[in-house]
Amino acid sequence: MKHILICGGAGFIGSHLCERLIREGNYVLCLDDFSTGTRDNIEFFADTWYSRWQKHDVREPFGAFGRAVEPVEIYNLACPASPAAYQRDPIGTWETSVLGARNVLELARTTGAKVLQASTSEVYGDPDVSPQPEIYWGRVNPVGQRSCYNEGKRAAESLFMDHHRVHGTRIKIARIFNTYGPRMRADDGRVVSNFITQALAGRPITIYGDGSQTRSFCYVDDMVDGLIRLMATGDEVTGPVNLGNPEEVTIADLANIIGNPVTFDTNPDPMHGAVLFLPLPADDPRRRCPDITLARQLLGWEPRVPLDEGLRRTVEWFRGQG
Repeated sequence: MKHILICGGAGFIGSHLCERLIREGNYVLCLDDFSTGTRDNIEFFADTWYSRWQKHDVREPFGAFGRAVEPVEIYNLACPASPAAYQRDPIGTWETSVLGARNVLELARTTGAKVLQASTSEVYGDPDVSPQPEIYWGRVNPVGQRSCYNEGKRAAESLFMDHHRVHGTRIKIARIFNTYGPRMRADDGRVVSNFITQALAGRPITIYGDGSQTRSFCYVDDMVDGLIRLMATGDEVTGPVNLGNPEEVTIADLANIIGNPVTFDTNPDPMHGAVLFLPLPADDPRRRCPDITLARQLLGWEPRVPLDEGLRRTVEWFRGQG
């Protein structure tokens, strides 16, 4: 039984990671400040003998309780990940990325644990290279409305690599591309949750821009598998490693898929199927698609869940939320 610390464990991806690791027989300590994560996400394991949760803000040092759990692995997923959430408190977002990275790295250094940083495809900004390989340095606006997130994550990656070079800290960096699935917040502003909640309510689907911009969507179970596989690699593998679905989808096509009542048995209201176009937000990337060659080579990993099946599971979960 490994002792594993998951920061941001009550969030969307974090809660699925907690669940998977517990089911594999590990002792999991879930930390979260519940700014975007919810207690509902971790009800399935709360305070069992093989797991516990504690409210904690990663911007603050872990202190004695972090060392007391004696983690052998630390996953740092603590940070708002949707534009609506991270732009609500941009200073707090930057601090969570950078100060949080500092604190988990210090804990890993003192305990000898391996530590994985959940970075993001946002480090590539609005790319002029597609698909994006890990060697691409990105095209980021450092003073834009999204910079609190993408520059915060870039700084965290830099700090992880410096800790590895200076202290020999055992690190992993995963660049996570768009992920979807059950436990997404209905109000988080991400395109999949927006489209599903609008379709189920029979409201027009809102597209920002003309819908020609692309994303690549990875089902959460596949993403969790990729994170665990990356953590299991030898110390010589530090990353960054792209984790995401290499199949590019336009936002307009995604709206057509989710808004199809035949496919998902969504609300057949007369307004259903209508699309409302609004201006594209500042610095919103036109293309987003991962090159996962490295993940295939190092981890033997690639997404398994097709988009239509993953969306079906996600729609059913949202429908069950009432």
